[in-house]
Amino acid sequence: MDSWGYWDTLAALEWQVELGADEAMLDDPLDRFDLPTPVAMPKPEGRKAPAGAPTPAAPARQAAPKVDAVAIARQMAEAAGTLEALKTAMAGFEHCQLRRGARNLVFGEGAPSARVMVVGEAPTRDEDTQGKPFVGAEGALFDKMFAAIGLDRAKEGAEGVYVANILPWRPPQNRELAPEELAMMAPFMQRHIALIAPDVLVVMGNDACAGLLGRRGVSRMRGNWGEVAGTPALPMYRPGFLLRNPAAKREAWADLLAIKARLA
Repeated sequence: MDSWGYWDTLAALEWQVELGADEAMLDDPLDRFDLPTPVAMPKPEGRKAPAGAPTPAAPARQAAPKVDAVAIARQMAEAAGTLEALKTAMAGFEHCQLRRGARNLVFGEGAPSARVMVVGEAPTRDEDTQGKPFVGAEGALFDKMFAAIGLDRAKEGAEGVYVANILPWRPPQNRELAPEELAMMAPFMQRHIALIAPDVLVVMGNDACAGLLGRRGVSRMRGNWGEVAGTPALPMYRPGFLLRNPAAKREAWADLLAIKARLA
């Protein structure tokens, strides 16, 4: 500052006043050119809390309520008094993400008075496209298998067979169903079975066995009767597996004969 003349210093001061810097913020003059680091300006003080007053706690962040999809599914399923009402309830159930990638809801087909109900796995591409269970080459083999023991999905009563899938929506790439997907859709299948009230339940494929019998491994389970909600249940290979493994048709024929004997 010593190199500055009187008039230079006065001109600089008048320039600062024109800019609005017309009030000293510190008690003593401060040479800012001589500071090693910038000095933070003092912060204005807010209102102080009285001595001894408790420090207010920060508001707790409320977690989003967890949705119990199984309980919602159970409530919706129990309220369905007819097959049509059950189909409407399943179409309105928004908690299974598989519905977002599926083309159609695959519900069921056949006479409600049928003595035999078959529950397959999740829909295939053909089933998803047509909105019906057991279609295409797999459906053709299915119809031949049950025709061999006098059953037809187009017939009523003792000669009829009702077909459905453990889940009504096709999973991406026909992947294995997740346990939570099976759990949230189980109330709908349980209600589906109760409305049909079959004499015999046929459980086709690993996903169907997992959803209704609680475990996988149809190759070990087939041929052995179980029970689902008081109804005799027989695990079987699905037709798609038999198309890829023709040697297993012999075991499938033995299972069909066991179904026929149970209906006699």
